[in-house]
Amino acid sequence: MVEFKLPAWYTTPMAQVILVGITCFATVGMFSAVSNLGAGGLSDITLSDTSNGVLYGCFAVTGLVSGGINNVLGPRLTLFFGTLGYALYVGSLWCYQTQQTGWFVIFAGAILGVSAALLWSAQGCIMMSYPLEKDKGKAFAIFWAIFQFGSFIGSIIALAINIEDGQLSAVSTSTYIAFVVIILVGVASSFLVLPPNRVIRSDGTIVKLEAVSKPHEEVVGMLKLLKDWRMLALVPMFFASNYFYAYQGAVNAGRFDGPTRALNATLEGAGAIVGALMIGYFVLDLKYLHRRNRGYLGLAVAAVLVIIVWAVALAWQVTFTREDVANGTANKINYHDSNYKGKGALYFFFYFSDACYQALAYWIMSALTNDPFKLARYAGLYKALQSAGSAGSFGMDAVATPYLNEHLASWLMLLASFPLAYLVVRTIKETNYQDEAVVYVDDVRRTEAEEGAAPSPYGNAHAEKTDSIEKGSTSEVAPELPAA
Repeated sequence: MVEFKLPAWYTTPMAQVILVGITCFATVGMFSAVSNLGAGGLSDITLSDTSNGVLYGCFAVTGLVSGGINNVLGPRLTLFFGTLGYALYVGSLWCYQTQQTGWFVIFAGAILGVSAALLWSAQGCIMMSYPLEKDKGKAFAIFWAIFQFGSFIGSIIALAINIEDGQLSAVSTSTYIAFVVIILVGVASSFLVLPPNRVIRSDGTIVKLEAVSKPHEEVVGMLKLLKDWRMLALVPMFFASNYFYAYQGAVNAGRFDGPTRALNATLEGAGAIVGALMIGYFVLDLKYLHRRNRGYLGLAVAAVLVIIVWAVALAWQVTFTREDVANGTANKINYHDSNYKGKGALYFFFYFSDACYQALAYWIMSALTNDPFKLARYAGLYKALQSAGSAGSFGMDAVATPYLNEHLASWLMLLASFPLAYLVVRTIKETNYQDEAVVYVDDVRRTEAEEGAAPSPYGNAHAEKTDSIEKGSTSEVAPELPAA
């Protein structure tokens, strides 16, 4: 049987990062667009909070093992299963709008929690391990910009559909139909992703010789992960990284009308795109600084943004309460109103700073190792703790916790995470190439020729050839050459 030889550009790390970005653009991006409309676009905020609480609870539990599942199944299948829950969840919102099936929204939230953990573990593995060390900040920037562009476009769709009626209390069913169609395209795109043993970096190294791991190896790997003090130090950062979404969504739903909520979601997407590109290209991959110093700079940028943006949000928050929203004392704001401009800017910078914070978390993890299997476990733990925080925050919002309490809880968690993250950044090495085995595609081809085996269609080898060609911990470090 003749094997199809893949184009060289297709097997590059950035091509795979872009593909994963497209998958998340069409799936997670559409989910984010719906969520950012406030209460998932629903008029029943309690139902939305309950569903999100269940979603993130299941996400947290599954996240503990999703990295291992990705390593056993491979990123392609893991991504595919991970995308299915998004179609089901947005479909459940559509069903609720027409049939009032609240139970289905909660059930779909649970299924999405399981599938999302799989998707994000595969995504984290690819984004953090496939690129060269010098390109990991840019890889995040590219992925996050594409992914958030999905939220941006989805929000524009919602805005265009709902713009005519300023009193809309919930998103129209046609909005959900548009989202579901786009999500199904994302499901199909997951089959384009390659496993690590078929990806070749620009310096001629293969990301990982093995395509998949073994179950018992994942159990051992997870136990080692839980004993790593650096991962324990990052727990507050992981937990806090999505905690504030419930608060921001609740205020968006309570203080703005339907079209303005859609406009805010559009501004959020724009803020996330700009923030990711800024910190990825101009901070975390700044070539004039040593890697650890880039980490310090990224930490400083994220901390300053969190302090300023949330201080501005606090100045607005103290002017109204949840009770004011409930009894109508605080009127819903329309984008035509004179007092809207500052609020729109706030939602832009909420997600600008969020992108910088998320970039820092991913960059720190990716600087600790280049091994895709380890990074898949890191990503799984990150999303598990992140989702546990989200479940708690949506639980707080579901029982009508005062807005001010939610604001302060979110802000203080973010601030508390920075000192511990600093301790981890201090341990970052200039490179991990000398400590981890590196495999060159030319060595694989040479070994295949010597053994008389038929060359692989993309110049890679099978896992059983590992021992004959791996380079150990030597001074021969993978050179970082420009992409061809």
